Amino acid sequence: MNLGEKLYELRKEKNLSQEEVADKLNVTRQTVSKWETNQSTPDFDKIVPLCELFEISTEELLTGKKQEEKEEQEIIEEKPLTKEEVRKKSAEVVSSAVFLYILAVVVIMVAIPVLRMNPIIASAIFLIIVAFATAKIIKHYMSVPKFEKTKEEKRENEIVKQINSIIGTICVVIYFIVSFATMAWYITWIIFVIDGLICQAVKLVYMLIKEEKANEE
Repeated sequence: MNLGEKLYELRKEKNLSQEEVADKLNVTRQTVSKWETNQSTPDFDKIVPLCELFEISTEELLTGKKQEEKEEQEIIEEKPLTKEEVRKKSAEVVSSAVFLYILAVVVIMVAIPVLRMNPIIASAIFLIIVAFATAKIIKHYMSVPKFEKTKEEKRENEIVKQINSIIGTICVVIYFIVSFATMAWYITWIIFVIDGLICQAVKLVYMLIKEEKANEE
């Protein structure tokens, strides 16, 4: 439907004559007739008054798309993820982050002793990779919807927390032992990155187990 036909339909819906429309918009009847027959188009300063007269949005007048249709489309496009979809997405994000953490560790272990790279540059590359992986995880978990956890999920989360707590304690002990033994404080902090890597790996394993159980059901 073109603009002229749209104006004609809107006028008929309001049970208005061309003279009445012309009077309300301070134009001549012939002008309204030309609009409706597509001999001319409304001036820019008449668009808003036309929309107010016919009680529609400018978008509906110019494109023919109703605001309700747009909102419905937006609702469809923004349909929230299901619990299963969130679980799969989380597994993908965590697995990619774990890969990046491993890559960062490999870089720092190879760059300095093997490639003879400047320690500052190697550490900078390492931190950039770690920061990117961490930001990826944070962004994901801040954007996904929250679901009420089942008893089984709560129990599994408690197990994961306990395992990570144990791993964290072990890593702290190892950190101090290695640091005091080697006095290489400038590099032993990497143990904490490995700690984070292991914790994410544990979380990923539980996610994969959940997904496998869901597929079996």
